[in-house]
Amino acid sequence: MGESSRTRTGASVDPAEVARFAAMADDWWAPDGKFAPLHRLNPVRLRFIRDRAAAHFGRTAAAGQPLEGLRILDIGCGGGLLCEPLARLGAKITGIDAGAEASAVAQRHAEESGLSIDYRHASAEEMAATGERFDVVLAMELVEHVADPAAFIATAASLLNDGGVMILATLNRTPKAFLQAIVGAEYVLSWLPRGTHNWRKFLRPSELAAMARGGGLSVEEIVGLTYNPLTGTWRIGRDTTVNYMLRASKP
Repeated sequence: MGESSRTRTGASVDPAEVARFAAMADDWWAPDGKFAPLHRLNPVRLRFIRDRAAAHFGRTAAAGQPLEGLRILDIGCGGGLLCEPLARLGAKITGIDAGAEASAVAQRHAEESGLSIDYRHASAEEMAATGERFDVVLAMELVEHVADPAAFIATAASLLNDGGVMILATLNRTPKAFLQAIVGAEYVLSWLPRGTHNWRKFLRPSELAAMARGGGLSVEEIVGLTYNPLTGTWRIGRDTTVNYMLRASKP
């Protein structure tokens, strides 16, 4: 098989999930395409990452490049929707994805945008084997797609420097999440292709927090994300019943 067709290996890699996203890879940078929900979500999750990382490392979030010099790893980076703005904020960003198609799209778009981003076609396990470590590790909208969440989070935690911070974003396993993220988003509104999510793979915040602690991390914060259909915007709040983010640090 050619490089563009190969899926990386690792305990966390679910080949069926990688194949599903590979089939949509050309749409990564289409604001109204199959990844439109992520384009709408991007501003609020980017602000959260910027503000929390800046505070954690004693930076000023409002500065021109508050993340300057910080090594950030985005696991499951897809087409680079987060990597590019983080690079503009000064971060030394590495993006990895188990799908070759996404990595290729990300690399091409970064070059067209004049950005220097280290994209690699690799799994979290393969990245951990390199011995590289990072100040910030991200796994955004990814945990619900991996084969073994606990093993994945432990591997991701091993990629952190001591004193580093990890941010995870995923979906809660609640009836409300089933209705909104699957029935509504996939079947009624057609925001996402049918089959994008499996409700049984969603994790409750308590489950995700336990996995983070099992990986040697200290859970610092869990926040909810809610969508306003009237304005088409997301906001951070206390409601974790559908989307939420978890921030943890490595002692």
